[in-house]
Amino acid sequence: MSSADTTNRIVLIHATAVSIAPLRAAFEAQWPEVETVNLLDDSLSRDLNSGTVDYHEIEERILKLAVYGEQLGAGGILFSCSAFGKAIDKVKRRLPMPVLKPNEAMFEEAIGRGGNIGMIATFKPSIPSLEKEFYALAEERSASVQLESILVEEAMSALGRGELKRHNRLIKEACTVFAGYETVMLAQFSASQAAADVEAELGCTVLTSPHSAVKKLRNMLVHT
Repeated sequence: MSSADTTNRIVLIHATAVSIAPLRAAFEAQWPEVETVNLLDDSLSRDLNSGTVDYHEIEERILKLAVYGEQLGAGGILFSCSAFGKAIDKVKRRLPMPVLKPNEAMFEEAIGRGGNIGMIATFKPSIPSLEKEFYALAEERSASVQLESILVEEAMSALGRGELKRHNRLIKEACTVFAGYETVMLAQFSASQAAADVEAELGCTVLTSPHSAVKKLRNMLVHT
């Protein structure tokens, strides 16, 4: 498509409501002219966290959401929950349009920068799949990198109660373990709201999932 053709519909699939606002902000900052549609199933994160629902069932539910997005006329699909990488890989193989995992663009940027890389997560079940995805991408690119992850679980709970300032403060306090690191990533879309605080505390490059993802998706769909 041409650079003027930016009316494409982007479908955004969420497993938590708190990811919607940060992603909206990223689109407004980087790609305001595109149309976005939000699909939310917040039972996905609850069921994954409970450990009582078979993951294959969760995968099927995620695929159905993506297929619905395709039916809506999506030119691209972006997932915002970082705990479902395996399921999103199945969506990628099934659908013809660009489909992005929440963190793949951010991981690409971080690996490209190299050096010491820290990751701050606020949703515990996401960490194993994120670390696996990160190192798989690094191996694919023959990059020698080291990732250290921390969990700030209380931050997600605070955000769920509408306590954004407490959410940001908890992440800022926790990020001090990454003093001296060249790059720090904020894993969850909702955690991107603390980016300015982390950057002020550490003075390093802080990458966020929504901003990296929107930038990559725009580059994929809008040719200059």
